[in-house]
Amino acid sequence: VQLQASGGGLVQYGGSLRLSCAASGFALDYYAVGWFRQAPGKEREGVSCISGSDHSTNYAASVKGRFTTSRDNAKNTVYLQMNSLKPEDTATYYCARSTTPADKPGPYFNWGPGTLVTVSS
Repeated sequence: VQLQASGGGLVQYGGSLRLSCAASGFALDYYAVGWFRQAPGKEREGVSCISGSDHSTNYAASVKGRFTTSRDNAKNTVYLQMNSLKPEDTATYYCARSTTPADKPGPYFNWGPGTLVTVSS
């Protein structure tokens, strides 16, 4: 039972990346999935979440209008489309699941190892 984030890499300022969060060992359908990021020396912060029920989404103010999260339950995967990337978006990005949507890490579990996103200026 795990969640695996992938799709990170090096991108230039203004570029785009799409991260994937693939679930294995369980069905992701009824769980909220949150994306979080952690830069070196900083606390883990919430980026976005998508509910399992109506697929409603929430975003941190710092990424609203630039990032979009979506889910494909048939593929047991949640995505984070990141556009107009900035150097301050540089961080390791993690996904995790929760029984209810939340913007703090506390309610989430099954954290994967994360994927590194580096945005050059």
